Amino acid sequence: MKIVSANGADIPAIGLGTWELRGEQCTQLVETALQGGYTHIDTAQMYQNEREVGAGIRASGMNRDNLFVTTKIWPENYATDDFARAADERLEFLDCGTLDLLLLHWPPQAVSMAEAVAGLNKAKRTGLARHIGISNFTVQQVEEAVALSDEPLVCNQIEYHPLINQDKVRAACARHGLAVTAYCPIARNQVADEPVMRDIALRHDASPAQIALAWLAGHGDVISIPRSSRPERLADNLKAMRISLSEDEMAEIGALTARDLRLVDPESVRPRWDTA
Repeated sequence: MKIVSANGADIPAIGLGTWELRGEQCTQLVETALQGGYTHIDTAQMYQNEREVGAGIRASGMNRDNLFVTTKIWPENYATDDFARAADERLEFLDCGTLDLLLLHWPPQAVSMAEAVAGLNKAKRTGLARHIGISNFTVQQVEEAVALSDEPLVCNQIEYHPLINQDKVRAACARHGLAVTAYCPIARNQVADEPVMRDIALRHDASPAQIALAWLAGHGDVISIPRSSRPERLADNLKAMRISLSEDEMAEIGALTARDLRLVDPESVRPRWDTA
């Protein structure tokens, strides 16, 4: 499995996103993914499926030391006491030992950045999480969080796919050694509507979705966490990690980012996004 290294963390370059997966379906998909070769699972407090994710991890029979488990805390829990309780709850719900990565799910609004980052730092210092990071942070927020953190931040999880330009925030992450974790990496399959993606897919006997994942992996510092509710798609996503795109193909796909298509933009928590 390809690994992305960032500030002391070794993160599998592809993982299973679990947003919208619920109940027994969630547990079975996690179990199937891990038994099929995945080693990275991503969930969150807001997804309300951590118990099911944890059950799938245990049912898989995989050695926990060989897995990478990420979860996130929702902004309404960033105040100091609330953060500590929420962090303990994540550990309890997943029931899979120490978290590999704990993230702030969205930038703080009701509390200061300093207070939110302090909560993350405490989670690492007390051994609750091996690594810490951020999600949906803009360039300015990446800079602020890094400056405030006594512990290294290892990633910024953002919407990233061939139809959105994330050059500025990727550059900010690179300056500080953070990896980028891409959610919605196939743009909810809108990549399949692009002739360029279809043409390159034909050259590689692959699907446009696989080409999108290969493009992200081709950057070297990007991790993808595609969500799938279909077991047969799990193996297809892993196979994408074996596709090698040429420089010209990487550039052809990169030109599509000019569309700057953002799919996830919840009014209650969104920051002022960086312009392309």
